[in-house]
Amino acid sequence: MNRARVIFNGDDFGVSEEVNHAMVAAFRRGVLSSCSLIVTGDAAPHAVKLARENPGLAVGLHLVTVLGKSVLPPKEIPALVDRNGCFPSDPAIAGLRYFFCPTARKQLKRELSAQFEQFRATGLSASHVDSHLHMHVHPVVFDAAVDLARKHGIRGMRLPEDDLWTAVRFDGRLSAARMLTTLVFRLLCLRMKRVLRREGFAFAPRVFGHLMSGGMTEEYVLHVLRHLPVATNEIYFHPALCHSVERGGATAAQLAKEFEILVSPRVKEAIRTGGIDVINYSNLKAFL
Repeated sequence: MNRARVIFNGDDFGVSEEVNHAMVAAFRRGVLSSCSLIVTGDAAPHAVKLARENPGLAVGLHLVTVLGKSVLPPKEIPALVDRNGCFPSDPAIAGLRYFFCPTARKQLKRELSAQFEQFRATGLSASHVDSHLHMHVHPVVFDAAVDLARKHGIRGMRLPEDDLWTAVRFDGRLSAARMLTTLVFRLLCLRMKRVLRREGFAFAPRVFGHLMSGGMTEEYVLHVLRHLPVATNEIYFHPALCHSVERGGATAAQLAKEFEILVSPRVKEAIRTGGIDVINYSNLKAFL
């Protein structure tokens, strides 16, 4: 019970076959223990097939409320998406809309419900809930996600609170913008923690990756593993196998680098020598 524990999670399962293959390879050959499925991803059916073939890989629901596609058709949620069914690419714009527009809030709850239902239709057991760009820290999204997760019997949720001190010790050049982001997320996470505890959800108190988004390196992961601030942690990645993949602000080289971290012998050795248990959200509850 005194050993440190880490969930190694891969986000954006279902975005492409290159990403899907990276997840499975990192699970079979490396340290990946968990992944998060985008049910509207272009390769979501392929991801579900691979998940069924690899039942030891925990799969959660990666909610999309920004920079992605909806489940419901555009005509049913016109306050949320454009004519192609795409959410806004700017999380600030989306967040303001969800907070101040009653129509958007109603449509958002219907869309989130549809995403939960689409995950259930896969037949997979959902280990946890998180979201694209951590949009479930938004109070409106969070409240709906907790309610829907409870109804669907899902009792794990990501609490996206990174550890600023660990990041600063690794790289003192962190920008003021990232430090401000950390403060905002910490304030939002205060309420999240209270609600998650009250509702009996399992969560990792520290989640690493946000402060190094788009710049995750093997040295940083090794640094984190040497300086875990709490007993239970999550480190999330965006791996891909094909160097031609490019999405969002992450280059193909970075996606490939994050895959290499997950199968790195140095990372495996750090886990072994550090006495760290690799877990997932399905068995997290036993440690809390």
